[in-house]
Amino acid sequence: SSILVKNQKKMDMGNQHPSIVRIQEIQKEVRDIGQQVAFFSGVQADKDYRKLEKALTKQLLELDSVETEGKGDVLQARKRVAQEVEKLLKELEQNVNHPSRQEIENIFQKAKALVTHEITPLQGGGCISDEFADDFQDIILRLTQVKTGGKVHLRKARYRALTRVCAVQEIIESCMRKKLLALPLSSDAHPSVSKINTIMSEANKVRGDLIALLMGLDENKTCGHLSRILTALLIDLDALDVSGQTEIRNYRKEVVEEINSLLKHLDLEGEGDSTSGYDLAQNDSIQKIEKIHKTVANLKTEMLKVESTSPLHFNPKVELQGLLTQLDEVCTRKNPCIREARRRAVLEVQAVITYLDLKEALWQRESLGQQLADEHLSHKAIWDVLRSLSEIQKEVLSFDGNRADKNYMRLEELLTKQLLALDAVDPQGDERSKVGRKQAVKFAQNIISYLDMKTDEWEY
Repeated sequence: SSILVKNQKKMDMGNQHPSIVRIQEIQKEVRDIGQQVAFFSGVQADKDYRKLEKALTKQLLELDSVETEGKGDVLQARKRVAQEVEKLLKELEQNVNHPSRQEIENIFQKAKALVTHEITPLQGGGCISDEFADDFQDIILRLTQVKTGGKVHLRKARYRALTRVCAVQEIIESCMRKKLLALPLSSDAHPSVSKINTIMSEANKVRGDLIALLMGLDENKTCGHLSRILTALLIDLDALDVSGQTEIRNYRKEVVEEINSLLKHLDLEGEGDSTSGYDLAQNDSIQKIEKIHKTVANLKTEMLKVESTSPLHFNPKVELQGLLTQLDEVCTRKNPCIREARRRAVLEVQAVITYLDLKEALWQRESLGQQLADEHLSHKAIWDVLRSLSEIQKEVLSFDGNRADKNYMRLEELLTKQLLALDAVDPQGDERSKVGRKQAVKFAQNIISYLDMKTDEWEY
């Protein structure tokens, strides 16, 4: 029966107008290109962008050359495929001009500018500044916070930028940790030392070249070219005779380890093409974090339902501390998005714990009664603010809206008022009040930060 179906299709195609058959062939090519458009994650200046644009334009010209002979069905078929091509051209342009795609590119360009100033010292075996390391970490955080809306091309673009920036960061951290390899031995100590020193200098140069390659600063270098250089250096090291020379053998081992650490970063050319790379929904670590999130949400809901004045009625602190331990054990595989997901989960747990701690402290304070009669007025004022902050924090913990909600603005305003109230407290030289006010200000600021985190619409 399958043979009959195939034969029938061939007969049907044989009966079709040659122009219709040609249009169908073009349509198939257009849809193949459409798959590439959907997964294209680059920018307008990329070669692949021009290649896709040229391929689609070519299909329009092919359609235009199809003879219709005035036949309505041929005209309609050609028009439909032409509309498909126009739609793909528009999608391609929208992808590269999407605000989030441009944000990713702007952040990556900032990273390139930072690296440009550090390439020379890295190539020469020098060291980079702490300020540069901090700025680079900030770039990684900004990339993880770019919203993709679940769009494939944006997820791929963000992941590609992150893999390269994180690889550079790892190289930099290695430099800071080891302060780069020094020349520990004089070439007079053994003939092999001079050769190892030369190889190490070459490795330092390749380190700078590798960073330039990862950041797109040098189009003349390729991963294959640098890999061949580093492999040749390893072969030269392996050929050296250092038998019976423990100190020199250890020196060679250090240089070998340094070269191997650079080689592992040279497999990034196809990075980001795999769905498992940029789509973290099925990642084991993310699933563990999400499971902990659900547990925290259930504990929080149950806790906030408790109306008892005693915090001992329901106090899940032990369980919450256990969740922090679980989060600490989550493997991030140095993926900044997983790191950020874990960091946020930790803050979520800590917010509930601090709420419970303050409730317990307030309850214990209430039980003191007359013992507080001679308390310093400024200290009492601070506790009044903390009591208000506890009530506000309860609302913040249960808040599930966004920054456009009136309730968000109300909570933000209430927290600001409490900060102003703390600013108005005069310790009058009382050290206990000074410390208490400082702690209360930090507590209020932490609630504001937590509220902002809940409403920044971050996604992994």
